[in-house]
Amino acid sequence: MIEVKGLVKRFGRAEILSGITLSVAAGEVAAVIGPSGGGKSTFLRCINGLEPFDAGEVRVGEHRLGPHAHDPAMLRAVRRTVGFVFQQFNLFPHLTALGNCIEAPVRVLREPRDAAAARARAMLGRVGLAGREDAYPKDLSGGQQQRVAIARALLMRPQAILFDEPTSALDPVMAAEVLGVMTDLAKEGQTMIVVTHSMHFARSVAGSVHVFAGGRVVESGPPDRVFSDPRHETTRAFLREAGVRGA
Repeated sequence: MIEVKGLVKRFGRAEILSGITLSVAAGEVAAVIGPSGGGKSTFLRCINGLEPFDAGEVRVGEHRLGPHAHDPAMLRAVRRTVGFVFQQFNLFPHLTALGNCIEAPVRVLREPRDAAAARARAMLGRVGLAGREDAYPKDLSGGQQQRVAIARALLMRPQAILFDEPTSALDPVMAAEVLGVMTDLAKEGQTMIVVTHSMHFARSVAGSVHVFAGGRVVESGPPDRVFSDPRHETTRAFLREAGVRGA
């Protein structure tokens, strides 16, 4: 579903990603973990075309992005294929939950407003927000806002969704709400790459775990192996810092 080969990203003289190679199968949940500054968020933004990169290739379904990709049609195709859920929600403050959800289907997919609204109401119900369709972001908790953001991404019918630390701005109760929705999506076979600080989610929900440090993937594998028998000292140090027993 998603294949990244030799991805290099530089900001000036600083190399943020140093030849990342990683693949995610359809229906797979891949967790990306590791110390801050390792390039995790930049990696996601390169996959979705939000950041151009300097070398390598990204394939999303049948679409391919190369270095310094500027083809507007290709970028639109990639972004329709892969949804993105940001850390800070990025909802339009002047639109209701329903309005935020139907904006892209109506404007980008040219879906009739009534049909988009009906799908949006059903999707908001699916993420536990039935009855909150007319609420504005300022009237919603952080967990509720993030669930609106997930519903908004799903309404574009993406083949995969990228989550960039979706719970890091939330308290534990709100984070649990959002992780519950993501766990349900995983059970339904939604392809996802999740940059996360939740070791429980990475260990219990993901099918693969990739440890980023210094712009490289220092370790990859199934969760049980990575968490129970980490092979790289960076992984062991990170898991100890995260409070994972036995690391």
